[in-house]
Amino acid sequence: MLKNYLDLPAPAKVNLFLHIVGRRPDGYHLLQSVFQLIDLCDYLSFEETDNGKIERCGDIDWPKETDLCYKAALLLQQSCPQKGVRITVKKNIPHGAGLGGGSSDAATTLIALNRMWELDLPRTKLMKIGEKLGADVPFFIFGQTAFVEGIGEIMQEIDVPDLQFLMIFPGISIPTLELFKNPQLTRNSKMCRISHLREFMKNFDQSPWGRNDMQKVARTLYAPVDEALRMLAPYGSPRMTGSGSVVYAAGKNIGEKSVKITLPNNWRQWTVDGLKKHPLWSWTQ
Repeated sequence: MLKNYLDLPAPAKVNLFLHIVGRRPDGYHLLQSVFQLIDLCDYLSFEETDNGKIERCGDIDWPKETDLCYKAALLLQQSCPQKGVRITVKKNIPHGAGLGGGSSDAATTLIALNRMWELDLPRTKLMKIGEKLGADVPFFIFGQTAFVEGIGEIMQEIDVPDLQFLMIFPGISIPTLELFKNPQLTRNSKMCRISHLREFMKNFDQSPWGRNDMQKVARTLYAPVDEALRMLAPYGSPRMTGSGSVVYAAGKNIGEKSVKITLPNNWRQWTVDGLKKHPLWSWTQ
């Protein structure tokens, strides 16, 4: 692998549950969740340039200035203004699907450029930088299954069984803010302690614990989410991830009993493994 060129994965994540437990005075919602990395990835290449410019190429149909990879590179470039890079992204993770694709791309950008530009920033420093880009970015730098609290910035490592996920993307993107603003959204779920949660997670594949507080609102507003949940009902206890729109059924061997489901146009289906750690976890300390 050449020092001035890197070709790297950016994995998606699912929420094993998502409880909204309150709101801060500034209006941000407080949550408790378990984030699980999965083997569904975007792929990013980084080519170091000598012109000091940040270039963003590949699958992008929005202004470069709003792109999280571009913003991530600019933040790191503050420590080495003479450095430049060409970032090319191949998207496999749908936008607005609750899988954290954009946040994962930004995290991989921070991890990659930290090495390419020889900055040697520790994981904790990269996570603080990631907070400026979005609530999910620090998790992808943390890089392992985590019990997440606050607005997403408080993380503790937690063990879960080896899981596979049968997933359906119902062809739509859901604006997270729309669900947060909905008056029907549950905002006062009972808080759980990690000591109890560890016991619940041991048997998650047999009896999935908790719920996604956003799911009820999403399936009311978006018929495709409701339809996808019904399609997965024969394979377990289906659940929406994040603010949607992807739904999944989880189990230790769900890939053995899943079949190709006949889907409407523009829908997608995957069966993927959970990941214990981010593929680039060893790149930061």
